[in-house]
Amino acid sequence: MLDRDVAVLYAVKSRRLREQVKRNIHRFPSDFMFRLTSSEADLMVSQNATPSKQHLGGSLPLVFTEHGALMLASILNSPKAIEVGVLIVRTFVKMRELLSSNKDLKAKVEELEKKYDMQFKLVFDAIKALIEPPPPKHYKIGFLRDREE
Repeated sequence: MLDRDVAVLYAVKSRRLREQVKRNIHRFPSDFMFRLTSSEADLMVSQNATPSKQHLGGSLPLVFTEHGALMLASILNSPKAIEVGVLIVRTFVKMRELLSSNKDLKAKVEELEKKYDMQFKLVFDAIKALIEPPPPKHYKIGFLRDREE
């Protein structure tokens, strides 16, 4: 999420949010937050994701991952930040529960498939297609992180 969008979520000004991030930069490693490059900002404008570069606030925006958005709740000490932080945690917990239930359902379908003969193969294939989420579309935006492996 862009810094301006997270600021709206937490009911603070973008400038205040960036100021607190700068003061607590050690809490935001590269997998929590990064800054868009000028060419990425231009790309957002050219694809109509933003009306103009001025809409980004005069500087290149910060972008927060789910972990970075949650970390903001710990540095923005306001009742709204606490409320939003709790909602973010609950949302991600619910998403993980849903993903887990799909895995359980897939295992049960595979177990049933082993019990029945090939005449039900078409039915089982259709059920599997419904259970499996479509592959994500990957767009190149952001940065390339140096990986130490």
